[in-house]
Amino acid sequence: MRTSRLTTTAVAVAAISVLATACTGQSEAGASDDPNAKTTINFWHGWSAPAEVKAVKDNIDRFEKAHPNITVKVSGNINDDKLNQALRAGGSDGPDVVSSFTTANVGKFCSSGAFADLKPFIEKSKLDLEKAFPKVLLDYTQFEGERCALPLLTDAYGLYYNKDAFEKAGITAPPKTMSELASVAKKLTVEKGDSYEQLGFMPTFHGYETVASHYMSSWDHTYFDENGKSNIAKDPAFAEMFTYQKKLVEDLGGYDKLEKYRGTFGDEWGAKHPFHTGQVAMQLDGEWRLGMAESAKAGFEIGVAPMPVADDEADSYGKGFLSGTIVGIAPASKKQNAAWELVKYMTSDTEAVVDFANGIRNVPSTLDALKSPDLKFDPRFKTFLDIAQHPKSSTSDGAVNGSTYQLTLQDFGYQYEKGAVKDLKAGLEKTAQQIDTDIAKAK
Repeated sequence: MRTSRLTTTAVAVAAISVLATACTGQSEAGASDDPNAKTTINFWHGWSAPAEVKAVKDNIDRFEKAHPNITVKVSGNINDDKLNQALRAGGSDGPDVVSSFTTANVGKFCSSGAFADLKPFIEKSKLDLEKAFPKVLLDYTQFEGERCALPLLTDAYGLYYNKDAFEKAGITAPPKTMSELASVAKKLTVEKGDSYEQLGFMPTFHGYETVASHYMSSWDHTYFDENGKSNIAKDPAFAEMFTYQKKLVEDLGGYDKLEKYRGTFGDEWGAKHPFHTGQVAMQLDGEWRLGMAESAKAGFEIGVAPMPVADDEADSYGKGFLSGTIVGIAPASKKQNAAWELVKYMTSDTEAVVDFANGIRNVPSTLDALKSPDLKFDPRFKTFLDIAQHPKSSTSDGAVNGSTYQLTLQDFGYQYEKGAVKDLKAGLEKTAQQIDTDIAKAK
């Protein structure tokens, strides 16, 4: 499960901006330790749920058994704000191995030296990254050639649907194109006065996972041009997405009506999530939703499929949005060689990756683990394994100021969907200018 989507990263942005100016890169003395010597290293991570914490502990226990000279002291429930403070302070009590759910901030982590450069460790270990990891995961763990992180499990996004509602509406298969999604969403919508008995799909940008970056994975798109300038006003895919989303909002009852209905939804991470309760019949979400819906005892059969794609890109059906946990080494650590042993083990050892994925029900992050017969998942989970390996799956581009440009685009979406911005072209151009200004300031 993740809490690092754009709907929850706004708080982290300010913290990471401080971190970016506080770290100056890897210490020359940091990697001078003997990895075979008896030592203790600190590993900080963000997981907090009991099952997740147990899975981390089990993973560390296996590592310590394989590396009896290294003891790992684990600290969980560490958000980026706590991580920032520790990396700024340095010292022996700080982390040696660091992890974050915020893949969108890798550009900032790498360019600022907040995470240590992993290239020397990778070369020394002769770890072939291209043979080990899917390309998208390698893309979101580096920035402009600087590799400061490796992937530690993956999040893949797809479409959940209520099979009982589909059967009642005479729908025989999940939608594969965005026009089909709109048609099916309308068929599944049952109005009740000024509200709904059932909504086919919540299209607003506040609809939990229906943020702009997740929508964009259904279109072939490019956030930045070859000069590093924002491309959102030039690439027609962005205008197409916003036009599609705005029309779907209007076709399903209008912004005000949908937002009023959204106010009746339960918490995204609780048992009363609107997909669990049948308030919405389709939901864009990550792989974790399947287990959560089953645990909530949803009163219908749950279907899982890839997210539909743009109508003129039907041959790319099966792709989706990818993100995940990243892990790296603290630049102030004096035990970087020992820290690398843990990073290498957690990210590239097939058994470790498979067991960890099984433990927290996330998608494995290596090519070998994705194909492992030891994965223990509901058969429907294969949809997410396939999305993770699809050649056209995508993630958001990295930037020197992290997720700031995505938040700027998302804020524009909020204004456009409710009608506060009338001219889409002019609005995208203004937003692109703001993105470029923010990146220039960050540099």
